[in-house]
Amino acid sequence: MKKILLVEDEAPVVSFIKKGLSEEGFEVSVAFDGKTGLKLALENSFDLIILDIMLPEMNGLEVCKAIREENTNVPILFLTALGTPENIVLGLENGADDYLVKPFKFIELVARIKNLIRRIDGKTSKSTQQKIDDKNIFTFLDVVINDYTKKVTRADEEISLTSTEFKLLLFFVKNKNKVLSRQEILEAVWGVNYDLGTNVVDVYVNYLRKKIDLKSEDKIIHTIIGMGYVLKEN
Repeated sequence: MKKILLVEDEAPVVSFIKKGLSEEGFEVSVAFDGKTGLKLALENSFDLIILDIMLPEMNGLEVCKAIREENTNVPILFLTALGTPENIVLGLENGADDYLVKPFKFIELVARIKNLIRRIDGKTSKSTQQKIDDKNIFTFLDVVINDYTKKVTRADEEISLTSTEFKLLLFFVKNKNKVLSRQEILEAVWGVNYDLGTNVVDVYVNYLRKKIDLKSEDKIIHTIIGMGYVLKEN
């Protein structure tokens, strides 16, 4: 049975979601404030966490960021009334995997939960294999990405990347020499297809450039004006 942590301070919403998810076969634990939710998230193993943003004690963005500092794998879904593009971007930038705005249809909530859990289960089943083979290694020029250990090097020097930066670089390398639109990048890296009308992709490409190209004269991430980005040789 998959375990879900629901961090929500509105009792009627909690009752509705817990009842529905229990009927779907999930085991649901509840926290009514951010600090309690963070404590439960860090001290227990959950298959997915549902977070509101407006919470007592500690807001959901802070909770999400704190969880991500300790656990980069557990799927986090924001379920909140704050539905502006800016709020969606903030949620994703603080480590969320998906974002659903209230009021919502329960059938959509269940679909998103199952999709996130299915995605992480697929990664987990692969990572349990103790033998690392060539399928886990991706290279471009002197950049080497180990998707098993999540280690990245350039010219044999290790580069520290955040989870989002790692996913972004891996997507570029898997699609080297192909011009990628911002929408394609958003869907592949953040797993959403919202037309956010914001510059979250540009911001993260800039973060990645500063780390990947910092000590190299060969710049590999190029802007294609009016189209997007491409990973290629100069």
